[in-house]
Amino acid sequence: MKIVLTTLNAKYIHTALSLRLLKAYTEADYDVEIKEYTINDPSLNIVTDLYEKNATVIGFSCYIWNIEKTIEVVKMIKKVNPELKIILGGPEVSFDIPYWMERVPEIDFIVFNEGEETFKHLLDELTGSKKFHLVFGASYRKGEEVIVNPPRPNIKLNTIPTAYRFQEDIENLNKRIVYFETSRGCPFSCSFCLSSVEVGVRYFDIERVKADLLFLIENGAKLIKFIDRTFNIRRNYAIEIFQFLIDNHQGCVFQFEITADIMRPEVLEFLNTHAPPGVFRFEIGVQSTNDATNELVMRKQNFEKLSRTVRMIKEGGKIDQHLDLIAGLPEENYDSFKKTFNDVFEMRPEELQLGFLKMLRGTGLRSQAENYGYVYMDHSPYEILKNDILSFSEIIRIKRVEDILEKYWNAHRMDNTIEYLIDTEFESAFDFFQEFGDFWDQQGWAKIGHQLEDLFLRLMQFLQSRKTENLETIKGLMIYDFFLNHKHKPRKTWWNFTLTKEEQTKLLEFVAENSQLISNNFADLKLTVKDLFKHTMVEVIPFDIDYYFSTKIIKQQPSLLITYFDPKEHKSRPFILQDVNHILG
Repeated sequence: MKIVLTTLNAKYIHTALSLRLLKAYTEADYDVEIKEYTINDPSLNIVTDLYEKNATVIGFSCYIWNIEKTIEVVKMIKKVNPELKIILGGPEVSFDIPYWMERVPEIDFIVFNEGEETFKHLLDELTGSKKFHLVFGASYRKGEEVIVNPPRPNIKLNTIPTAYRFQEDIENLNKRIVYFETSRGCPFSCSFCLSSVEVGVRYFDIERVKADLLFLIENGAKLIKFIDRTFNIRRNYAIEIFQFLIDNHQGCVFQFEITADIMRPEVLEFLNTHAPPGVFRFEIGVQSTNDATNELVMRKQNFEKLSRTVRMIKEGGKIDQHLDLIAGLPEENYDSFKKTFNDVFEMRPEELQLGFLKMLRGTGLRSQAENYGYVYMDHSPYEILKNDILSFSEIIRIKRVEDILEKYWNAHRMDNTIEYLIDTEFESAFDFFQEFGDFWDQQGWAKIGHQLEDLFLRLMQFLQSRKTENLETIKGLMIYDFFLNHKHKPRKTWWNFTLTKEEQTKLLEFVAENSQLISNNFADLKLTVKDLFKHTMVEVIPFDIDYYFSTKIIKQQPSLLITYFDPKEHKSRPFILQDVNHILG
């Protein structure tokens, strides 16, 4: 019997741990092949490829991002191969099972909750006596009737063979994200989250975890994302893994989901002292700072302690932080969400993800939807459209905030400019992103693409339209940010240079002859006039940049921004020279 395990990932770089766990548990007895696609692949191409596998059984791993396209594929492949057995599993089909079986008659079986033992048992029955009623954790058809068997008890994690050492994965370890688990379950009960369904946390043996991690690192893995719902819930376990990765990382990057308000100061001090810069990333779910909202969704959170953790990590300068917000939670109206956004943005996380509440199947909040007047999408991703206190119009406006946040803050294209605007020109961070988002939409820019230069031009157009003060200062910061974020000398800019070609030549010749006046670091580069012309751009900024960065005060004294685009290190290196007018004579 030939078995194919497949899924439609959101992107090519993603990998499905679920498929690898199922293969690890069954490959001793069955011929199992893993085949991954993406949601962007044409359905007919997927069906053609799967058809040519000549499989007896195909198992699909189903999530909110792929369920609708998966159903399309299932229906099509069943038409061309009616004898094929189709098994669905995964969180999206583990709830409301009769609905899925009735909606998609082409499904033969659904494996719900943890799948390793259930899937193996189901294969045994398919090749044996076909006593499907004995397969706990599975649903099947008996004539026209849909049977849902009782759930199966949780598996003992250390009985699952390793899912991280398949030979076919090694070649692409350096090109794709590895998803890794050290535990299952969550200690919390947030009613909007599927992780709350399982009570308690179970762990894999720590020595086994270390061995698997070392295997992945030594075979070229570049990014490992831990999918544990709260990695730091068991402090000693987490610290031991942190220490192991510090000792053995070899340049690999590791991302963890942590609960920030339970992170002890001594753990933070340990990380700030010992963690190599850029090797760890933390994802922290804040969701809301509204205490009433958190209470309604059974979410325990001490925002003061959470803020302490985020700030300590940021001050350490070693670990990037990704903070999550959810718009649309109970009793969080537009003004309350604005406060939540500003509370969290005040901590200046490296990335702030603004998501919208999804009424996931199986969650407590979905069952309580009528209590709050929720209206949401019929099909995945089940995103809310409105509720009793948040209108659809307000959700649309918050989506504009999300769009500008992604383009201008999370992409880090002009951090210095955004900081200045929020600090001096707008009442709050939310006001900046909202006003700009509304303007962006009014201009119709959401319907057309953009290049990097367009982002600068559109920001300037927005600021001019509202008659923002200090535009020359803002333009100077934008120029600085534009150069700062280029690895190579840009071929074009978004503004007209203030210097003529003759003035640029005169300045570059002066710089080459007087490099020590700029800085010792610049002099150490030993750049010739030829190097400067080839790899450097100069522009006059209407204020003293160095003084601004050290004091946050604008001093109206022109300075020369000299940006060297290092061809060896592939990064820009800005330098400042004062008294430009004196040099130009």
